[in-house]
Amino acid sequence: MSARDWIDKDFYRELGVSSDASDAEVKKAYRKLARELHPDANPGNADAEARFKSVSEAYGVVGDPEKRKQYDEARSMFGGGLRGGFGGGSGFDFGDAFGGQQGGFTAGGGGLGDLFGNLFNRAKSGGGTTARPRRGADVETDVRLDFVEAVRGATVPLRLSSPSTCDTCHGSGARPGSSPKTCVTCGGVGLVSRSQGAFAFSEPCRDCRGTGRIIDDPCPDCAGEGVNTKTRTLTVRIPAGVEDEQRIRLAGQGEPGRSGAPAGDLYVRVHVTPHPVFGRSGNDLTLKVPVSYTELALGTTLTVPTLDGVVSLNVAPGTASGRVLRVRGKGVQRRDGQSGHLLVTLQVTVPADLDDDARTALEAYAKATATHDPRPELTALVQKARQS
Repeated sequence: MSARDWIDKDFYRELGVSSDASDAEVKKAYRKLARELHPDANPGNADAEARFKSVSEAYGVVGDPEKRKQYDEARSMFGGGLRGGFGGGSGFDFGDAFGGQQGGFTAGGGGLGDLFGNLFNRAKSGGGTTARPRRGADVETDVRLDFVEAVRGATVPLRLSSPSTCDTCHGSGARPGSSPKTCVTCGGVGLVSRSQGAFAFSEPCRDCRGTGRIIDDPCPDCAGEGVNTKTRTLTVRIPAGVEDEQRIRLAGQGEPGRSGAPAGDLYVRVHVTPHPVFGRSGNDLTLKVPVSYTELALGTTLTVPTLDGVVSLNVAPGTASGRVLRVRGKGVQRRDGQSGHLLVTLQVTVPADLDDDARTALEAYAKATATHDPRPELTALVQKARQS
């Protein structure tokens, strides 16, 4: 494979995924294609064998986080510029760029040969990265709480179906009583190297499919994968004060790692059902209380609910509609042990119907207060507008 061939090659397209696909999506696509195209499943099919080789080569790069990062950076930097540089009269010396010896391009102090040498894992660099231990993937699930549970905290059971370490082979992939063998083709590296001119290229080993191990007698429960899908139940403590759409991280409860690597994390996304009466603003609870005009004008004592009982509030005579009264310590408990407040908003209600006695009383009140202007600023503007 020439350097230009590599620049033009789209490993993501080979796997049938987009360039922003997650690691899990890349892995899933590779496994599906590898099963379909493996030479054992297609004896004598040269096209399937060539396609399997291309897919394995692609996964050997984008299936490894470090190599994928280098590949993406290389495509971003040189995907367009180098295409025009080969045989196009540009005078670009690709050998200098890769050799990094005579003023060739450098990246971070090293020649491009360093970057591409790492990507293709030159034979002189030693062991490949495919067989390295890999941290397990993170898992996310959802849980719904009612409003009070979210404020006070709750313990909830979660039932999850996710990949877990196989209990039969304990992750080795081999039938109990047997063990995987080191692949003699790649020496356990998972990659085989070949040279073409000044370039050394690596590709996943066909015999072990890039794992560095040969399993002669696969585990019957996981088919040699070392993991299988299991349903498990976890008891999760949701802390007090959790908010809607907040994620809670449970370390080490995600997918198991490979080759002794740690497991991923479990993220629990919380959805909170709104309360019919209470609202929330940060660590404060909110409550809207309807009141009559006379209660605000003459003053009164209101009894209002909280999440753990009732409280009495004194409303002073002449209180305006929309006034917010604060009840200390009746909100959401904070991490420092203190609690937010309950904010009570007073809202005047207007009766839709009046009986004769009420109407007579209101008309008498209106007559008694006829000289009082409740909106002097607006009245002044109206008068000024009429005079102009």
